[in-house]
Amino acid sequence: MFIVDGYLNLAYDAVVNGRNHHQSLQQLRDHEKGRHPAGVATLTLPALKEAGIGLVFGTIFAPPAERRTAETGYHTQVQAERMATAQLDYYHRLVDEDETIRLVGNQAELAAVVASFMDGERPFLGIIPLLKGADPIREPEELERWVARGLRIVGLAWDDTVYASGFRRGSSFGLTKAGHQLLEIMADFGLIADISHLSEKASLELLDSYPGAIIAAQSNVRALVPDSQRHLSDTQIQLIGERSGMIGISPYNPLLQRGRRHGDPNHFLTIDHVVAHIDHVCQVLGDAAHVGLGTGLGGSFGAADLPTGLDSVSDLGAIGKGLQERGYEEAEVTAVLKTNWLHLLQHALPE
Repeated sequence: MFIVDGYLNLAYDAVVNGRNHHQSLQQLRDHEKGRHPAGVATLTLPALKEAGIGLVFGTIFAPPAERRTAETGYHTQVQAERMATAQLDYYHRLVDEDETIRLVGNQAELAAVVASFMDGERPFLGIIPLLKGADPIREPEELERWVARGLRIVGLAWDDTVYASGFRRGSSFGLTKAGHQLLEIMADFGLIADISHLSEKASLELLDSYPGAIIAAQSNVRALVPDSQRHLSDTQIQLIGERSGMIGISPYNPLLQRGRRHGDPNHFLTIDHVVAHIDHVCQVLGDAAHVGLGTGLGGSFGAADLPTGLDSVSDLGAIGKGLQERGYEEAEVTAVLKTNWLHLLQHALPE
């Protein structure tokens, strides 16, 4: 099995949540004994490899202090830069410590990860760094330094940033002048733009103006959860499809069903709810070519906020079984779990 996860909070889970990813998932859970503020752990490096997860978009996430405690959030862009740099450093340390972990920044590095699964000996784990909120880039011109260290995907906002309005505060100012400048430099470097967490106005402006590859790496569908701009409207889904983009569906319960909140009992939700969001994207676009997984695991929620049938990264393959039960053919299931993300990267990453 080879699964691609388009949104994994691997560095955040290690640097901010303080978890040791080198142990087995059971060892980590036994150590924490269910008492971690982020909930029951859902990933470690051995668990990822055992599950056949060969490629992840590894997020880099500095949350603003207004939404978190002062200990974990930033008040200034200098603080945001420091927090994000620590997470990017973590990815580089993983590569230095384990020859089977690779940063993926170009076509050759992507091909090496894919080939390692065909060899059947020691498959690699490929990590593509994704910046989740662009405030750590203090000035658009500083993007070059981030690209040199492996950044390949940028989301302009998680909350409101100097570059764009996010969905959380109800802001509607869209892209700022600095945001347009950053997008111009992103295009020069051939970076992928992630519209997850943008306000609808900002996302539509980006879809209209950005010439490069566009994804919504962790964005469920608004038709099924109509409460918030956090989720994609059918118009946004259609535009992403027209741009040959990708949408990553998350199994986080509050993103699956209207009215579901963090910490609510999970026995009301099943894998079928995840499949329903994937299926909606397929119905809007007329095929299964533009949707995959973008779990968001490793952030501020744990196993209790996953639907019944999903307990950790080890269970992501069960989503494929759910798609088959919905009537999807094997090739379509493979596309959702792997091939769609790979096709986008094969066009979007530099040579």
